[in-house]
Amino acid sequence: MAEESTDSTYILARDDVDMETSGSTSESGSTPVNTYLDERIDIPDADSERFSFRKLWAFTGPGFLMSIAYLDPGNIESDLQVGSVAAYKLLWILMTATALGLLMQRLAARLGVVTGKHLAEICFLYYPKPARIALWLMVEIAIIGSDMQEVIGTAIAIYLLSNGVIPLWGGVLITIVDTFSFLLLDKYGLRKLELFFGILITIMAISFGYEYIVAAPDQTEVVKGLFVPYCSNCGQAQLLQAVGIIGAIIMPHNIYLHSALVKSRDIDKGKRTQIREANFYFFIEAAIALFVSFLINLFVTSVFAEGFYGKTNADVSEQCINSTLPESFTRAFGANDTEDASLSVDLYKGGVFLGCAYGAAAMYIWGVGLLAAGQSSTMTGTYAGQFAMEGFLNLKWKKWQRILLTRTIAISPTVIIAAFEGIEDLTGLNDVLNVVMSMQLPFAVLPILAFTSNKSLMKEFANGMVSMVITGIFGLLVITINVYFVIETMVNQVSGLHWALILLVALVAVAYFLFILYLGWYCLVQMGVERLAVGIVQTIGSGPDRTLEFSAEHQQVRIN
Repeated sequence: MAEESTDSTYILARDDVDMETSGSTSESGSTPVNTYLDERIDIPDADSERFSFRKLWAFTGPGFLMSIAYLDPGNIESDLQVGSVAAYKLLWILMTATALGLLMQRLAARLGVVTGKHLAEICFLYYPKPARIALWLMVEIAIIGSDMQEVIGTAIAIYLLSNGVIPLWGGVLITIVDTFSFLLLDKYGLRKLELFFGILITIMAISFGYEYIVAAPDQTEVVKGLFVPYCSNCGQAQLLQAVGIIGAIIMPHNIYLHSALVKSRDIDKGKRTQIREANFYFFIEAAIALFVSFLINLFVTSVFAEGFYGKTNADVSEQCINSTLPESFTRAFGANDTEDASLSVDLYKGGVFLGCAYGAAAMYIWGVGLLAAGQSSTMTGTYAGQFAMEGFLNLKWKKWQRILLTRTIAISPTVIIAAFEGIEDLTGLNDVLNVVMSMQLPFAVLPILAFTSNKSLMKEFANGMVSMVITGIFGLLVITINVYFVIETMVNQVSGLHWALILLVALVAVAYFLFILYLGWYCLVQMGVERLAVGIVQTIGSGPDRTLEFSAEHQQVRIN
């Protein structure tokens, strides 16, 4: 399956597929189209092993593009809901989830660097066709779900920034135009594109950092929430929010994306020192990028912990009545609620609250940050979809075709809800989409654990025993938590439905869990079959004249 053309070069090949050239044309034989990876960034002093900030700067880019998925509108809404329900008590979960995300992104980057192929391409080589088609569908569902969240966030941001002049459905339609306009950035080169995304992250940091400053949350409580892993007086609502944090933070398609983005650096796969160096610098860059994203998420959670926790709609409504905001905004809270009605929170109400409590500028700055979150996530979702299609299906589309497909699917239900329902229904859709994203997570975590543990594929860079145990435990923890979150949410949703619909949901659930079991089994095979085979050979006394051969593609052991 995996061969070494020289003592130190990693090449993947399969008899019926040549992945080095398979993505160069579409199935119809059309002319190749340019993608993000057609431009390679040179690494200065590539053979020097000393730490260099010039090298770190050359490797900087993929990690920050990846980190945008940790800052999309779905994450922002999850942050403010956590703050409103649990105050500062779950900040340690947020920090832990980000650390788990870094662990998974490290594996994704390592796979791309060592093999020279991204996760979807590896899945194409190793999984049978039914499995890889199913994986592609799951990744596409995750991308479309994320795209819908970005459309919702952008539409709400435009509504806030225009003082309600541009209706929600108008904001949804605007996202079509602005997404295609961002494609023009490709014309200016890879580094300028990465710089643009860095500017968007900076805008988010400044915007949400401003809210943190004006809200002035209790710093003692912030520190306590970060470093005391306990949630006193917490119930089911807080537990579901804790589970939801992990589902919102670790995005399944982001693992596929990061494994592809690292291919944009010019690394000589024939030199182990350069592979090792690239792994090192990509890890540092990813850690910095995710630390920045963690700070931004921390800002949002703390702001709404200070402003929302323990309050009712009536409490906030009174603040809004005494504010200078237009009446169309101040009606967001408590118009038809009783005095003790609990406070429901979403992206729109969050922005209105900031305007009521800290002045109109706070609402508009919130809108700017939300707009940056939506726009940046849109483009990374586009790239993730492009890589998934090229890898799983060996099919390459032009970017505008790819955007047209995913954005049409994402916009169709969104614009209908925005036009005929209301802003509460639109923002409530984010909760459903977070469940959808959680459902797809095993389909990224299990493959990345499997392939980075495969010694035939990764050679000396495969996960060691300690690393396999740690990543395996964390991976199992993440999957278990997300499955629990999905089950809890689905049980509440299906109650009261017709028996036929319940039966359909049950059948889909059975198929879903059977596929997870298959991927889990495959992951265990990749992690342990070689070690098990060696143990068997030693037990039967193979002798020095016998050798062990292992086929990672078919999970077969042959003793010669």
